[in-house]
Amino acid sequence: MPILIALGIAVLVLIAFGISWLVRGDGLSADQRVGRAAVGQNDALQRENYPDFRKFTCTGQQGAEAEVIARQQQSRSAQGARFVDDVIGVKIDGDRATATVVYHFEKAPDKRIQSPMTFVREGGDWKVCSPGPA
Repeated sequence: MPILIALGIAVLVLIAFGISWLVRGDGLSADQRVGRAAVGQNDALQRENYPDFRKFTCTGQQGAEAEVIARQQQSRSAQGARFVDDVIGVKIDGDRATATVVYHFEKAPDKRIQSPMTFVREGGDWKVCSPGPA
């Protein structure tokens, strides 16, 4: 009997922990989630990982895998890898957002490119919905 009581208590603690985790979420603000989309999309492009690219890109901007990867390879060949330095000026209006994403390329590390970008919330997640610098 004591073992069953201890097991019951352990199950209740695990359930409470699980519910707490679900309610609390990831702790990120909406602005930070928009930034995460920009960084995630860029990271996926640098790794030429099209499935991950799709996770961070709105449906209307996903394109065909071969074309997306070919553009990325051309960009990397010409300018080197692209890095996200910052995401600034995030403005959220319902399920749409705008922000300026600050990039630099490997072959010109001191040249910062500020690119106005749009984002949309699809399936509960923020996704990049405009092309970045190539």
